[in-house]
Amino acid sequence: MLTKKEVAERSDVSPAAIGQYEAGIVAPRLDTVERLARALDVPIEFFSPGRPLQRLESSETHFESLRATTAKQRSRATAFAEQVWELSHALEAHVRFPDVDLPEDLAEIGRGEGPQAAARSLRAAWGLGSQPVGHLVAHLEARGIICCLAPPTEDGTPRIDAYSTLSFRRPLIVLTSDRADDVLRHRFSAAHELGHLVLHGAAPSGDLRLEREADAFAAEFLTPETTLLEELKPRLDFAHLYLLSERWGVAVKSLVFRSHELGLISESTARRAYIRLASAPQTLRPILQFQGEVPSLLNDAVDLAESRGVTVGSLAEQLRWKTKQVRQLLGLHEDTRPALRVVK
Repeated sequence: MLTKKEVAERSDVSPAAIGQYEAGIVAPRLDTVERLARALDVPIEFFSPGRPLQRLESSETHFESLRATTAKQRSRATAFAEQVWELSHALEAHVRFPDVDLPEDLAEIGRGEGPQAAARSLRAAWGLGSQPVGHLVAHLEARGIICCLAPPTEDGTPRIDAYSTLSFRRPLIVLTSDRADDVLRHRFSAAHELGHLVLHGAAPSGDLRLEREADAFAAEFLTPETTLLEELKPRLDFAHLYLLSERWGVAVKSLVFRSHELGLISESTARRAYIRLASAPQTLRPILQFQGEVPSLLNDAVDLAESRGVTVGSLAEQLRWKTKQVRQLLGLHEDTRPALRVVK
């Protein structure tokens, strides 16, 4: 994803001119279009009218770590989300996606009774009971929510754990895997963004209160109070907490927080537990090792479309992208090795 300044430098076109082209004030000449296409690594047809497009503003997106992100990072994140929407929109012309299943009354429940009540209501609506949620991302996709893993950044140190939006026809959650490649943190980020989708809708991003509400929703959604109270001990037992961590798919630190939140341990006890956990060796489990936590809806849609004669190449042509861009968005890597040909 390039900024306007980077595109201007690569194409030898001023940022002001690019802004006029984007706004439709001035139409670029053919030679300018060719330079812009080379700078963006897209076909010239990318600039022709009629291509599906929906703009997404940062204000329409809930960022999990808004204060730690720059405007440039947020701009790249929203540009990636726009591309995900374009690909899903193209695929829905060939494949029927699951219906979106987000009860409309959850935001009202959240405002009246709190985010925890909204989490319990969603669990009930989805038939999850009060037991652990296995394969959270798979559950989200089965309910019609588009989930996607953002590609690694150039320096490998992204500042955005996750973000979500309701601005497209389908809810969208984008997750990252390369900041802290740990499936437990990944699951909590997904549940946090689900909280934003059901509680906050189009509310402006960045409000600390909204972030706390999304955290409270995620905690209750992943570890319901009624069942957790039966399983947590009234004193800290780390061996037991590690077993519960495996059972519920949440970090031990999260269980310490819940123990304090539910009144089972004091604040000082929780603080000592956090210090102990911070000094303990960390065992991170890469997300890609857990199939049900890796988004697969778009890839499955491509596989189904291919069974009906739609190829990645024809999708790229429909989107007016290069084939490699579709493959990158799906997490498919080009095989750049030279082909060995055996002469018989």
